[in-house]
Amino acid sequence: MTWAFRSTRVVTPEGLRPATVLVKAGRIVEVAAWEDVPATAHLRDYGDYVLMPGLVDTHVHINEPGRTEWEGFKSATQAAASGGVTTVVDMPLNCIPETISAAALEAKRAAAAGQTWVDWTTWGGVVGNTGAGGNEAEMAGLMETGLPGFKCFLVHSGVDGFAWADEAQLRKALATLRGSGLPLLAHAELAGPVERATALIQSLENPADWRAYSTYLASRPDEAELEAIELLIGLAVIFDTPIHIVHLATARALPAIRKARAAQLKLTVETCPHYLWFTAEEIPDGSTEYKCAPPIRDAANRDALWQALKEGVIDMIATDHSPCTPELKNPETGRFDTAWGGIASLGLALSVVWTGLHQRGGGLELLAKWMASEPARLAGLTGQKGALARGYDADIVVFEPGVEWTVSREELRFRHRISPYAGARLRGRVLETYLRGECIFWRRGLDGVSGLIDPKPRGLELRRTV
Repeated sequence: MTWAFRSTRVVTPEGLRPATVLVKAGRIVEVAAWEDVPATAHLRDYGDYVLMPGLVDTHVHINEPGRTEWEGFKSATQAAASGGVTTVVDMPLNCIPETISAAALEAKRAAAAGQTWVDWTTWGGVVGNTGAGGNEAEMAGLMETGLPGFKCFLVHSGVDGFAWADEAQLRKALATLRGSGLPLLAHAELAGPVERATALIQSLENPADWRAYSTYLASRPDEAELEAIELLIGLAVIFDTPIHIVHLATARALPAIRKARAAQLKLTVETCPHYLWFTAEEIPDGSTEYKCAPPIRDAANRDALWQALKEGVIDMIATDHSPCTPELKNPETGRFDTAWGGIASLGLALSVVWTGLHQRGGGLELLAKWMASEPARLAGLTGQKGALARGYDADIVVFEPGVEWTVSREELRFRHRISPYAGARLRGRVLETYLRGECIFWRRGLDGVSGLIDPKPRGLELRRTV
């Protein structure tokens, strides 16, 4: 059976145009002209609604197994489906055991079996010689399992079992990955500037007010990111191995990144919706739902990140969905220093980014590039995910870009409905999400209450072939 998905606005690799997407057995067999609907095909005519590729979110903390009370595969992937995300890549550190060995990966695969509404894979972890010790002996085995790459921290991760990597450990990891095509993802903050800034705050005569966002912001200075990125760029010169900077927050690093690009180094960069939406000036004291690392910076910084995205200096956007249980956010004290750092946003990112992009005169094609095709490339999924093109999985999002709506906690689908986006006025909404041609989410109306999730989980684990 062939299905024909038709619209006057289809986001294709060649641009936005009227088209008919022909789907058979879960794959796109052709992107035809709008009028070219085979007589035997079952037509779904979406009029002027936008058809775009399913999003690929390469930075999600699912936390299962081991911390499923924070989040789990079921709740995370249902939230993803509601926001047009059809593929997620899980981070290796918040599950127990951490994904730093082949045995730990098998535990995660067992936990995910039969309860994912979207396709998924996971990054392997690189841990250093501090804390729990390094895992270089495990990397070769993990590389054979089909993982898309590896993630490391250059500062304390918040999880004792996932120790940060120093320069010596980074060199070992990059040497191991050399020639494989697998990227090394890095949380790019160095401990030294953070420790110095925190010590200075604590040395002042008046006790630090850790309910004040300004205190937390001062404790994670731009220099922590700048020095880490300079280290990574230096290593990119030495090793012929892709390096990816996750969640770039400081615009002060953009000149160095531009130079690295001009030198054609294998360096890619992501930023996150919260760095493109919120500003430090607007964060109320005690509102720990805004805490993340690196921190949200000022409005001028936000505008510079947007410009860097438009210029292609920043490649992509990922959520860094990092939830926790409510008590870990310190709601009673509002102290930023001891609250868990992480912003929950899975299911909201498309609307958040589109609202900001529309305000800045950008088009829908950029959404597909930043949130689908470029993340798919990072995860080694080009040719399968991230585009409406022949041979790709029929992962399709039906998007209404003009509708405005307000985020309510009641409609959030991740496990704990804590998010700084609650109450935000957004533009654009997902009406339907298709995974390999099957509808996994649909909204009967635009009231935010009637969104439905397919009762049958259809997600598969994706394994990269290098």
